[in-house]
Amino acid sequence: MGGKGFAATLLFLGCVSVSSVDADSLSAPLNVTIKTLEGNSAVVTWEILEGDPVIGFAITQQKKDVRMMRFIQEVNTTTRSCALWDLEADTEYIVHVQSISMSGTSPPSDPVLFRTPKESEKLASKSPDEVTMKEVGQAAQLRAGELIIIVVVLIMWAGVIALFCRQYDIIKDNEPNNNKDKAKNSSECSTPEHPTGGLLRSKSSETY
Repeated sequence: MGGKGFAATLLFLGCVSVSSVDADSLSAPLNVTIKTLEGNSAVVTWEILEGDPVIGFAITQQKKDVRMMRFIQEVNTTTRSCALWDLEADTEYIVHVQSISMSGTSPPSDPVLFRTPKESEKLASKSPDEVTMKEVGQAAQLRAGELIIIVVVLIMWAGVIALFCRQYDIIKDNEPNNNKDKAKNSSECSTPEHPTGGLLRSKSSETY
């Protein structure tokens, strides 16, 4: 019994030591970089060592010289980037990244310090090509809208012209019938001539 208990204790200690080795062997993320930096947002990216059993990440974000922090955590993902939002313009921030495994979290990465740009710097940082492409897109939208309006107006005018032509044809077709009706009515209303003069002359000649 003593030998079995001693073996069980060694097995338990071996499992604990393996778990601790796995947790301690998880390396901190490398090459933490800030990209797509804007006035109120940014994207943090990082890399991990090949073979690390990473299932997620944890990010701490705080303003420089301010104790309050924002903690972002996500598991069951293989992504190596995260968006930071609600940042203040012209403000310094510090970011740490940790990897998460089934055994725990890695040590934090080296701190990354960055400053968000001012609004004026944000506008000035836009490349001419970006501005030109945006203007071209807006112009294309305006032209498309104008073309739609022109087509609708032309269709309406075509409908009005077609209706007018139809009404004109109906009126033109009814004119001969109206002329016939007028001629008929005028002939019925005219007074017939009576040859009374000849009869009177004949009577007077018989009297004499």
